[in-house]
Amino acid sequence: MRAHGPAALLAALLLHGGPGLPPACAADAPARPPTAAPATAWRIVSLQPSLTETLCALDACDRLVGIDRYADWPASVQRLPRLGGLADADIERIVATRPDLVLLRPRNRAAERLRELGLNVLALDARSHADMRRNMETVAQAIGRPGAGEALWARTDARLEALRGQLPAHWQGKRVYFELHGGVAAAGEASFIGETLARLGLRNVVPAQLGAFPKLGPEYALRADPDLLIVHDMPGAPPLQARPGWHAMRAVREGRACRIAEPRFDVLVRPGPRLDEAAQHILACLAAVDRQLAGAR
Repeated sequence: MRAHGPAALLAALLLHGGPGLPPACAADAPARPPTAAPATAWRIVSLQPSLTETLCALDACDRLVGIDRYADWPASVQRLPRLGGLADADIERIVATRPDLVLLRPRNRAAERLRELGLNVLALDARSHADMRRNMETVAQAIGRPGAGEALWARTDARLEALRGQLPAHWQGKRVYFELHGGVAAAGEASFIGETLARLGLRNVVPAQLGAFPKLGPEYALRADPDLLIVHDMPGAPPLQARPGWHAMRAVREGRACRIAEPRFDVLVRPGPRLDEAAQHILACLAAVDRQLAGAR
């Protein structure tokens, strides 16, 4: 992605709901159930990358007639019409595709207008692995393949489970702060990201009671003093030690920070069928940190 793509907009996405993540809010209410249950859909518009990925993982990429501007996996979807994003979905062009179903997040501004125009809209949210499992089966049922979503989740979960034993012993139980967009929010213990970290054997410094994606400033991480930082390596971002007080943080001082750039970071923050790939990116970054620390000795 480009600097002015989802990286530049992630703060807004967190606050209002968008391509990558559920919104960060004080209450961080549980994900809502689907808001529509259309008949079998053959022409589908997806305005959420993770739902596009889910649809394709269900072998239904050929039903897509349009996507949002951020979807990039699998590569075959990139030839499809781009129909806007979080705040600027192109209603006229969406209607022109004659979709049987529009997939989006509950907080997408286009949802109500599309319903008013008579389109079937399926609004799906995902903060946890349980939400992801439910969404996979909901999408499967919408395309007339009941049970396929449960099977997809079982495969996804099994691939993630296979990685559980690959975390080096010296990283087991280490405390992690997973930052989103330079401190606008963090991925907490209750989030799908936090659950993936836990499956690998890492601990999250953001407890479940704060919600899945709470709005936390950089000061929280400084106080928490984690063993490891995972941050979005955004183009032009200053070094971590340049942040106020962060030069004294152990993880920064000792070089235990994973700065993950796009498109790998997108995989980490999308609640879709590539959970195992997200976990592999985390493991690869930890290995890189280990190599760097070994070279500095």
